Amino acid sequence: MPSPATARSIEFLHTNLCAVIVSLGRADPAGLADDMHKMFGGQAAPFNQEAAILDFGALAFAQLPDRIDWNGLTSLLRRYRLQPVGVRNLVGGPQTEAAHRAGLAMLDDTQISTGGRNAPQSAPRRAAREVAAPAAAPAAKGPAASGPAASGPAASTLYVDRPVRSGQQIYAQGGDLVLLAGISPGSEVIADGNIHCFGPLAGRALAGARGDVNARVISTCFGPELVAVAGVYRTFEGGMPSMYAGRAVMVRLKPSAKNQSIVIEPLQID
Repeated sequence: MPSPATARSIEFLHTNLCAVIVSLGRADPAGLADDMHKMFGGQAAPFNQEAAILDFGALAFAQLPDRIDWNGLTSLLRRYRLQPVGVRNLVGGPQTEAAHRAGLAMLDDTQISTGGRNAPQSAPRRAAREVAAPAAAPAAKGPAASGPAASGPAASTLYVDRPVRSGQQIYAQGGDLVLLAGISPGSEVIADGNIHCFGPLAGRALAGARGDVNARVISTCFGPELVAVAGVYRTFEGGMPSMYAGRAVMVRLKPSAKNQSIVIEPLQID
C-alpha cells in the first residue's frame, strides 16, 4: 500500500464505453418529443440510465438550425432515462462550442464503432456500440454463412441454466447468451452477440449491445417487454401480436438506406 506521501488522489484511465447511439433526423426538442412519445407508446422510461451519444449524421448541414437547444435535447433524453455524454457528426464551429458548453464531448469514428463484426482493437478508447466478435448464431433459414477463421481467441458464450428473475440483469460481454430456463417480466438480458432463449422470454432482451447489426434474438416462447438489436428498439406496451405471442421467433434488423427496423420472423422448430 503506497504511503500518504506517494498516494495519488486522482487517476485517469481509458475504458470502453457502452452507450446508446441516438441518431437524429431532426434537432428540435418539441418535434423529437412527439416522435419519441409515438415510438414508445407514451412510456416514460424504456431505457435504464444508459449513456447516450447524439449522432447528427442523418441531418444535412442545411437542415441544422442556427442554434441548437442543447438543454432541451439533453432534458428530453434524460426524461427517457438516458444520460447524454457526447456528440458525433456535428459540423460548424459555433455548434460544437455550444455542445461543449452543454457538457457534451465531441466524438469521431475513431472513438465510436457502430457497424461490422470486427472493430479495430488498437484504439485506446472505443465508445458506444463497438462490435465484438461473438459466436455465430444458429441459422434459422438457409445454409450457414462461412468465412475466414478468426485469428484471435474465440468469443465466449455465457450459459444460464436458471430462470432470470424480476430485477436481475445478465450481460454476456463479447459473445452470445444462451438462456436455458427463460427470463421473467422485469428482468433484463444483454449480449454483445446473439441471445438464444429456450424458455419464456418475458423481460427485456438486448442483442448486439456493442453495435453488432448482424446479431439475433432467438426465442422458443416469445413475449418480451422490449427487444433490441444493435440499439434499435421495439416495445410491446400495446400488447404482443398474436402471430408472435408464445411462439418461436427470430428477431433481427432489416437494414435500409436510411433507417434500420426490427424484423420478427416465425421459426419452424417442430
